[in-house]
Amino acid sequence: MSSENRLRPARSRIDALDVIRGFALCGILVANVRPIAHANPDVVVAAGAGDDPLAWLGLLVDQRFFPIFSLLFGVGFSLMLESAEGRTSRPRVVLLRRLLALLALGLAHMFLLWRGDILTIYAVVGLVVLLPSTWLPRWSVAALAGVLLVVPLALSSGGVSLVPGLFLLGSALTRYGVIDRIEHSTRVPALLGLAFAVAAWPALWLQTGDSFTTWLAVAGLLIAGAYVCALLVLLRTRLRPALLAVFAPLGRMALTNYLSATVLVLLIAQLIDGPPETWDTLVVLAIAAGILTSQRIASGLWLRHHRHGPMEWLWRWATWGRRP
Repeated sequence: MSSENRLRPARSRIDALDVIRGFALCGILVANVRPIAHANPDVVVAAGAGDDPLAWLGLLVDQRFFPIFSLLFGVGFSLMLESAEGRTSRPRVVLLRRLLALLALGLAHMFLLWRGDILTIYAVVGLVVLLPSTWLPRWSVAALAGVLLVVPLALSSGGVSLVPGLFLLGSALTRYGVIDRIEHSTRVPALLGLAFAVAAWPALWLQTGDSFTTWLAVAGLLIAGAYVCALLVLLRTRLRPALLAVFAPLGRMALTNYLSATVLVLLIAQLIDGPPETWDTLVVLAIAAGILTSQRIASGLWLRHHRHGPMEWLWRWATWGRRP
């Protein structure tokens, strides 16, 4: 048995992953407020009215946070595989149930609330790409991740076409032990973050040109990398307790908060005059801030008495086939 597949003792939660997931959840909500309120993600553009003084914030939000969430999904999948290998003789059956349960949740979310749902895509890509990759050696998973990231960009594509590559990249990082060491260094994420930030500037400028889709995707990947590295550096400073307090509860209940945010946006949209595409960025930020504040309070209170969020609990039940 190879060193990467040897059974490992049960691991504790990795705080950095919860913080990064919670941070990404905040950005995703800001980006999704208008599309959710409109109920048609293909119609709404990122910017609000033409005289919106904060429209430039779209450069920091649009297509910047879903890469983080996609990477973390690949990380979480491989961590779950490690856990399942230590608890059952058929770990891939556990992962199959997990993905099928996510598919059911995603389809319900899509058809009942918002057709821009990402969970369905995650489940399908997980079934087609992630699950089969568990039989591959880690070097081939890393190589395939690179191919599946470069090819869509070369074909002037972006968005969900990058999800398979990001899934496999997260899986490879876990299987190579990078995630286990994610909080052990300040210098490495600082240098990587600086490199990502410097490289993002020309990509931001080029995304306004002819190859909009390609450079929007490239800029999104680079800025997402810079965000993650910045958080890892800050977690090594005196700001760590504040970051854990603000973002970790949101991250631990990311599925519950993602689904409940859709309901809250749809309810709030009924109270605001004018179509969502005319809302300026300040209105969007106010809606997102209100929802995230309420979710942070609710998540903190819930986690005082429970190990998992309500939707996470149901998902775990479906995954393991028994009540948590």
